[in-house]
Amino acid sequence: MTETNRPAAAPPEDEPDLLRDQFRQLLRYRRLLGAGLAVGLLGGVYLGVSTADTYVSVADVVLRAPTDDPFNPSLAPDKAINIGSERQVALSGSIAEQAAKTLGIPDKGVAGLRAGLQVTNPPQTMVLRFTYTSSSPKEAAKRANGMAQAYLHKRQEALDVTRNTMVKGYADQRDPVAKQLDDLAKQINNMPAGTARDAALGSKTDLQSKVNTLNNNISKLQALDMTPGRITSPATPPGAPDGPGLPMSLALGAATGLALGLLAAWVRLVFDPAPRSEGDVARSLRAPVLGYLPRDKTGGGPLLAAGEADPRLAEEYRSVAFRLAYDSRFADRRRLLVVAPRGSSETAAAVAVNLAASFAETGKDVLLIEADLRTPVLASQLPTDAGGRPRWSRLTAGTGGTDLPGGGTVGGSGESEWPDGRQLVVDAGESGAFDLIPGDRVRNVARALTSPRATRLISEADSPNSTVVVLAPPVLSYADALALVDRVDGVLVVCDPRAVHRSDLARIRELISGAGGTVLGAVLHHPLPGQKSKRDTSPGAGAVQQPPAPAPDTDGGRLPGEGGDTVALRTVRSGRR
Repeated sequence: MTETNRPAAAPPEDEPDLLRDQFRQLLRYRRLLGAGLAVGLLGGVYLGVSTADTYVSVADVVLRAPTDDPFNPSLAPDKAINIGSERQVALSGSIAEQAAKTLGIPDKGVAGLRAGLQVTNPPQTMVLRFTYTSSSPKEAAKRANGMAQAYLHKRQEALDVTRNTMVKGYADQRDPVAKQLDDLAKQINNMPAGTARDAALGSKTDLQSKVNTLNNNISKLQALDMTPGRITSPATPPGAPDGPGLPMSLALGAATGLALGLLAAWVRLVFDPAPRSEGDVARSLRAPVLGYLPRDKTGGGPLLAAGEADPRLAEEYRSVAFRLAYDSRFADRRRLLVVAPRGSSETAAAVAVNLAASFAETGKDVLLIEADLRTPVLASQLPTDAGGRPRWSRLTAGTGGTDLPGGGTVGGSGESEWPDGRQLVVDAGESGAFDLIPGDRVRNVARALTSPRATRLISEADSPNSTVVVLAPPVLSYADALALVDRVDGVLVVCDPRAVHRSDLARIRELISGAGGTVLGAVLHHPLPGQKSKRDTSPGAGAVQQPPAPAPDTDGGRLPGEGGDTVALRTVRSGRR
């Protein structure tokens, strides 16, 4: 039974994997995290230094309402006392002025005395807690007790004034009645017995009752216990500063600063248009990430990674080739188009070359086509030997051109066409060899890429055990890659995730899908040596500027690459294309 190869796909991510991925993304913003940590440490130092000489002392005062029977449980103190109002009274200026007199503080120091006081009420109690903060432990205790005593003194005065006012009011009501009662008693003594005397005695009884009632009220007020409250816990000098101390302040500051840094990094992450992870790239392209090239620490090396001192890069290319080989979409057509999003295509060229070498290592007949006709450089950067003329280079009758011994053709107009029949053999060392169709500057790039010659060239992959890898210019800078998509089908996107936006990747997928192709996956890489990881939107940014192509020779006797006609090519390394 033959097993069908399934296309590579991004594995589903569960919640812990997503959380770990997001945390790793936050750690990318090390500057924000470091800035937040630095701010937190500075705040911790300030807190530790500013509270090093701060002392807090507390005095507790329990309030009680005036009563004639303190053991009567029917009178609830919270009904007679408004604890909220009493707290405001304790914080008032009159209390501070009274305490200033007691403590010997001048009038100009009353505001400072009030500034250090804090009065609170523990829940479900009739207690006022006087908390005083000062730079001296003795002064803090002294002022806390002074404020508590001043409050009790003022409260005692207020209760006494209230009682005296009420007693005076009852006395003012009693005195006229008592005088009237005395006058009536004198009259009764001089009156004879009879009806008039009996009526006067009734009036005397009523007046006596009123006088007795008023006297009873006055007696009750004078008998009240007017104690305003008592200090249950006097303030004592604290033995240590109130602050958390410098070590604890630094720890708190570091934790707070780190939290601020993480918050800033999260905000930056939310508004960052670049892909935040491999998962973002896979979701934007709707294709898996086939590999992540390790960072090149040598400042750029040759295009072929085989035989290098560091084998990691070559192994990563082999891994990408292995995953492509087991993708049914590529296995059916064996035509691969390698492109970059925009800007420089130097890493895409290195990927195309090394994938060709990896496929050749597996015993396949590999043909690498350089379809970048704007900056063709592969022929000068790879160890090549001239090979035989390929089958597609033989022109059919009626084409109007003439075959040349070297494989080139000259049409009736005297201009060379691409592909011109040149086929080079690239020596990939231990990986073997593969064929290269080098690019060439042409006057009309679109016509050359869509010509029947190019179509027959790409169809070489239809032969058994054959593979064709096509290198095209950046897909968002030029439309060259889209002209080849319907012939190649499978597209591999090579990009630096920090230099491209998610919208760019989604647009690439839409363009390729609209042209009838399929994105097989993506290969990610780090910023190139000497370049910052910034998105460059200029078409052809980072590409080597080539001198203009020489004018075609109209005598029809000379072709590019045959000795008389030369094109200046700059040496390109994998980090400098």
